[in-house]
Amino acid sequence: MASDSFDLIVLGGGPGGYVAAIRAAQLGMKVACVEKDSRLGGTCLRVGCIPSKALLDSSELFEQIRHKAEAHGIGVGDATMDVSTMQKRKDGVVEGLTKGIAGLFKKNKIEWIRGFGRLTSETEIEVEGEDGTGTVSAEKILLAPGSVPIELPFLKFDGERIVDSTGALSLSEVPKRMAVIGGGYIGLELGSVWLRLGAEVTVLEMAETIMPGMDDEIVKQAQRALDKQGFDIRTGTKVTGAKKTKKGVKVEIEGGDPVEADVVLVAVGRRAYTEGMGLEEVGVRLERGVIQVDENYHTGVGGIYAIGDAIGGKMLAHKAEDEGVAAVEIMAGQPGHVNYAAVAGVCYTWPEVASVGLTEAEARERGEIRVGKFPFLANGRAKAMGETDGMVKIIADAETDRLLGLHIFGPRASDLIAEAAFAIEMEATAEDIARSVHAHPTLPEAVREAALAVDGRVIHM
Repeated sequence: MASDSFDLIVLGGGPGGYVAAIRAAQLGMKVACVEKDSRLGGTCLRVGCIPSKALLDSSELFEQIRHKAEAHGIGVGDATMDVSTMQKRKDGVVEGLTKGIAGLFKKNKIEWIRGFGRLTSETEIEVEGEDGTGTVSAEKILLAPGSVPIELPFLKFDGERIVDSTGALSLSEVPKRMAVIGGGYIGLELGSVWLRLGAEVTVLEMAETIMPGMDDEIVKQAQRALDKQGFDIRTGTKVTGAKKTKKGVKVEIEGGDPVEADVVLVAVGRRAYTEGMGLEEVGVRLERGVIQVDENYHTGVGGIYAIGDAIGGKMLAHKAEDEGVAAVEIMAGQPGHVNYAAVAGVCYTWPEVASVGLTEAEARERGEIRVGKFPFLANGRAKAMGETDGMVKIIADAETDRLLGLHIFGPRASDLIAEAAFAIEMEATAEDIARSVHAHPTLPEAVREAALAVDGRVIHM
């Protein structure tokens, strides 16, 4: 690989990295992106967000056909699922999107340098690729290496019986019994896929609640729905070990009987991927493997910046994307900024759970608040859809009425949360939402009704 020089080299081709590269090219920079994998898009696109949603949509459709079609007058007989076809569809979705990113790189004249990158100075990256090792240099470097699943020492991934999220996305058949270690977004989403297809799913969560970081009231409603769907959710449960058997894995529980499963999904979180990249050797400071940056995403070393999962905070693709845009805009002398209060989180179970801003407990710690709620049971579109579980909950400052948080458990919460994120970004009040005309009949009307409820004047309840 020949040596070359650029204005910016992005280390990592995931959501944060490839978006940053495109924005930098738009700003007139000569850009290269170093990515070791055979496809761009990072964990999110290749083995995370996108493939999981493809499987969730397939399994949701299967669930609707089996249990909801009849109420619409649709007779379908005994529906079956071909797992192989489902997986091929998922792979096709991923393939199309990764090719799309490669096309965007070509359009924006971004050079993709395939290989593993390692910093050798404040301006140089050594890249080890299939064709050998070479060095590229740039005035500025943006680190966007992402994260990897956390592996428990007593539950080492083997890709067959004990799997991480990547393995759970690629199962060739439906396991009879699945144990999910961890009650966060990843575990519940992938557990939902295989539960709908016929697996018995047991979720083992060490904390006293699932969906950490979500509003307590919303989580309680969500867990009731998941229990009704057939999940066996055990909170306050500590996994202490595991033994492989002839038929699967026996998961040992502190103070309780072991849980036997054909497949164990370990979904206890992710950690920054920063090993072997020469970061500390050139002076980049790490704390517990997390890259330390200032408010401008600068590491304090030369022209080296960092974004995404590797700098800590919420490990979300959209957070990394916005950080990437902000970082390169700052490099270009523009006022790049990310409002972390307006970064939403979504758990794609069904119904979905979405949240932005402060939970009720967090808001009460800061001062007086007012809360408005509206159930989907009273929303016309939700009734027409036959999806009436859940509610919208709005938290506003008691004095200023400024929106502090909005939480949704219900149909298409992942789409509905965008209005709330925009409202928080614009420093809107609950009254602003209440005074905005929402089309009828639509699910977003539930958001408006919750805003009206903040002031005690809800209409349809």
